[in-house]
Amino acid sequence: MPNLTNINFKLVIKFIGILLMILPVFIMLSAAWSIYYGEHAITKAMLLSSAITFGAGLIFYFSARKHDHKNIGKKEGYVIVTFAWVFISVFGAFPFYLSGAIPSYTDAFFETISGFTTTGATILDDIESVSKGLLFWRSLTQWLGGMGIIVLTLAILPILGVGGMQLFIAEAPGTTPNRLHPRIAETAKRLWGIYVIFTLILALLLKLGGLSIFESLCHAFTTLSTGGFSTKNESVAAFSPYIQYVIILFMIIAGVNFSLHYFLLKGKFSKVFNNEELRFYLFMIFLFSVAFAVAVFLLHQSNYEESFRYGAFQVVSIITTTGFVNYNYLEWREFLWVGLFLLMFAGGCIGSTAGGIKMIRHLTLIKNTILEFKRLLHPMAVIPVKLNGKAIPKEIIHNFLAFFLIYVLIFALGSVVMTIMGLDFISAVGAVAATIGNVGPAIGSVGPADSYAHVPVAGKWLLSFLMLLGRLELFTVLLLFSRAFWKK
Repeated sequence: MPNLTNINFKLVIKFIGILLMILPVFIMLSAAWSIYYGEHAITKAMLLSSAITFGAGLIFYFSARKHDHKNIGKKEGYVIVTFAWVFISVFGAFPFYLSGAIPSYTDAFFETISGFTTTGATILDDIESVSKGLLFWRSLTQWLGGMGIIVLTLAILPILGVGGMQLFIAEAPGTTPNRLHPRIAETAKRLWGIYVIFTLILALLLKLGGLSIFESLCHAFTTLSTGGFSTKNESVAAFSPYIQYVIILFMIIAGVNFSLHYFLLKGKFSKVFNNEELRFYLFMIFLFSVAFAVAVFLLHQSNYEESFRYGAFQVVSIITTTGFVNYNYLEWREFLWVGLFLLMFAGGCIGSTAGGIKMIRHLTLIKNTILEFKRLLHPMAVIPVKLNGKAIPKEIIHNFLAFFLIYVLIFALGSVVMTIMGLDFISAVGAVAATIGNVGPAIGSVGPADSYAHVPVAGKWLLSFLMLLGRLELFTVLLLFSRAFWKK
């Protein structure tokens, strides 16, 4: 049996306790909307959920309060982050479950982890029938999960000190954390500060477009987090072209490395405009947006503006893994929705709130593949792969190759398992691609006009696991299944 004594589980319990004591603050913010709209039963359920969650947090924290949080090592970091995301989803599901809005705990957990991982897959068939308080909580889970609740904790609790670096590495989107300040707490504050500013700007623009304050906040939360939950059954299709264009712009912004936003605000323009991943990301969006707009115009629409808006919106929504829809793309020709399915494997930039494989991995592997031809012709030459003018270490390239291979393998195995559970092949591959890529709506019976309600119970738990895998970029979670991880 593996020796577990090298991991301080008391420290893990303590940090999870801290998170569970923070979570009720946001549940209570949602309860305020229930109070405002006179949803008394929902308010009671939220108050009870907050009490249970805070009580559990207290028990966790005080059972391990004497343990020094500055001793967080790499292993503790991976364990804390993985289990923290599981626990906030377990307790975050209580408002849905205890209110009776989602009677099945499996469904409530699925909806919640879909929120926190910014996936946007839903089991709700009639979203507009759900109470305002719960819809706000649903949107808020995505906003918290977008920049990361661990990163938020590091920002508001700087007492975590140097130990927080291991948590930042394990949770922060991308391959390596961009430290904007020598102190990790200050880096977390800067990232969350930019995130909040963009959210407020977007909410204001949506309000100016005619949305209510409630709808503006909810859609600002789910756009900046690239989550895709909407308060409408028709998603963004229910809103005006102005609203849709504003959301297109902010989906693109959310898919950019937030460190680059910081550099832009600081006037360090060369760091932004010379970033190869950003240029590749914008080029991919432009290329596919134009291609889809032309195809939609020629095959389905007679209006130039609508063709562009429908095509560009869906391309941006899928590439950034937001999952909003302004048109049921399954009504288009098959090659178009198959193209969107393939874009589910793209992803935004490293350090963004987007999911997926990420542009930096695609760009690096494309460059490495091209250079392989040169290496075959000149076997004695040393030809490194360069990004932003710097040679990329072979270890990073090997990491990218391993990530890509494992990602495809999990996708294939997950698809097979989902077909065994009863889904047809198209729906199975769509559901797996959309959940591990944190996209949300997919193809087949889990397309933009449908939900995941019909997926078998076991399938929902599998897809929930895939959402977590995708949000934490595979290795953080998979390391815990490695025998070597648990050896002293």
